[in-house]
Amino acid sequence: MVSQTEGEFLCLHEIIHRAHNNLDRNYWDYLAGGSESEATLRRNRMALDRLALKHRILRDVTCVSARKSVLGQELRLPVLLAPIGALQSFDPAGGAAASRAAHTFGIMNIQSSVSEPDLEETAAAAPNPKIFQLYVRGGDNWVDGIVHRAIAAGYTAFCITVDTTHYSRRERDIAKRFVKPWRIDNRNMEFQGAFNWDNVKRFKDRHNIPLVIKGIGTGEDAALCVEHGVDVVYVSNHGGRQLDAGRGALDIVPEAVAAVAGQAEIWVDGGILRGTDVVKALALGASAVGIGRLTAAALAANGEAGVVTMLELLEDEIVTTLGLMGCTGWQELGPESVAHADPTALPSVFSGYPLLNFAETGYN
Repeated sequence: MVSQTEGEFLCLHEIIHRAHNNLDRNYWDYLAGGSESEATLRRNRMALDRLALKHRILRDVTCVSARKSVLGQELRLPVLLAPIGALQSFDPAGGAAASRAAHTFGIMNIQSSVSEPDLEETAAAAPNPKIFQLYVRGGDNWVDGIVHRAIAAGYTAFCITVDTTHYSRRERDIAKRFVKPWRIDNRNMEFQGAFNWDNVKRFKDRHNIPLVIKGIGTGEDAALCVEHGVDVVYVSNHGGRQLDAGRGALDIVPEAVAAVAGQAEIWVDGGILRGTDVVKALALGASAVGIGRLTAAALAANGEAGVVTMLELLEDEIVTTLGLMGCTGWQELGPESVAHADPTALPSVFSGYPLLNFAETGYN
């Protein structure tokens, strides 16, 4: 736990503020922005804000545990470091720093295929269980080669992102004429566009490693995942960075839970900023949540140590929330633990932090 009187960061918003001050405008916009009107990005936050937590009283909550088993791994929190492209833009050590931080704290990270260092070096950086995430940039044999490398390097599971069949219009970049240095990785996107359920079946038939499909946005596709033997249904809209005018990610979780009917784990990301957000997602039936922008911001704020501190602060918030709700652990949560309510603020990417002040730099 983080001391209330010691440490460089005592609140999560302080980490975001430091990252904001450390990054130039281009890389801040990469971290904070979404596609086109950024409606999906704001709806991610709105979906979380529209849920209120219920509390029960006169229960013994002197001992509260936030530990949970996720994909067969006992984790300190049901929180994963979500895959982020070009993590090296926020800290020179990139994915290796994230992997070490996840190991130090006691959770899993998901290494992006468009983040440095490569999958072998990231795997060697720390012995914690970890997942490799792939953007499809080649045919079946190319995918097989990456899977074999990931298995040989000791990855716990393999994740394929499926919501990037076309590269979105990210107008924060376009308006500034900013071309991200790693954009060249998108030159073979026709393979991503052609990837389909037959490829998923082929993967499951050929490879003995749990498969995560990331980018699920409907109960119908969650059900198809189960039909094809997918181990984890990862509900995500890419943090609002792909399809604009989409639904908030948390709004999709209940229908995914109903469609999966316990036959696969459900993970979700999109707008997760607070411990209360994690509690809401698990109350609705998610097994774990992914955090992306928080991870990138923590790296930009203070590197590997910043990520560990961020996770400690998030743990403080989660344990406090569970205890105040009258719960000693995740097993006592369910849909009955939340209720629909009016949001209290207009949503934006970091509106979960009302004390955040960007006045020093003049942009948000």
